Amino acid sequence: MNFLRNRLVVLGLVLLATVLLYLLLPSIRQGSMEPSLDVQRMGLVAVSPPQPPAINVSVRTGQLPGDPPLFFREALPVDGAGRQILPRLQVVLLHGQAFSSKTWEELGTLALLATNGYQALAVDLPGFGNSPDSDAVKSDQHRVDLLGRFMEALGVRTPVLLSPSMSGHYSIPFLMKHSAQLHGFIPIAPVGTRSYTPQQYQTIQTPTLIVFGALDTNLGAQSHKNLMQLPHHSVLKMDGARHACYMDKPKEFHQALLDFLSKLE
Repeated sequence: MNFLRNRLVVLGLVLLATVLLYLLLPSIRQGSMEPSLDVQRMGLVAVSPPQPPAINVSVRTGQLPGDPPLFFREALPVDGAGRQILPRLQVVLLHGQAFSSKTWEELGTLALLATNGYQALAVDLPGFGNSPDSDAVKSDQHRVDLLGRFMEALGVRTPVLLSPSMSGHYSIPFLMKHSAQLHGFIPIAPVGTRSYTPQQYQTIQTPTLIVFGALDTNLGAQSHKNLMQLPHHSVLKMDGARHACYMDKPKEFHQALLDFLSKLE
């Protein structure tokens, strides 16, 4: 009899435990999924304050007719509220062998310049991006004329000319012939710097920011050595960066770009 009574008691306790577990399971599951108040408070302390909304910058595209026609991208200067303003300076951006005007849009350079009050124009050089190749740009003079035509057609007056790598075929001859038409010059390990004498370099009065990556021991080091002969220059040597140093370290490059432009105004 006692044995039967004990079994009934055990069975009753198991049944009671099962009922209690069933009733409490939802709250247990909910508690395991939600962070505790202490964790929530810690999260509030650790979270950074929200960043101000970015200014929406429109990058328009166009095609300049001629031989060859030139595709370009443009970002117009805006104020803190996104309203268009008069440019502090105009900046013309060329590109390297493996790149195009789209590089400057994707890197954020066009938007950065526009939100800091600069008009930015990036061109696809002939045979790159959306600009067809042409036999009309096979000599230095032809390439100088092409840059001049581009600037004149778009109303660009005394711009800052930014020129990486391959685009030195255009920018260096232009600098030598029309340096007075440039408000500033930013060569980034350009080609073509060996074609000129120290005397030719020393006649250039254009303020210049020489940019190159420390790991670019070929064209970067070579162009740096030659461009150092310009009388009004400063140097940005980007540690740990390769030939396309602005791609390796865009934040450092952008800060140096804005600092240089601010000193030209």
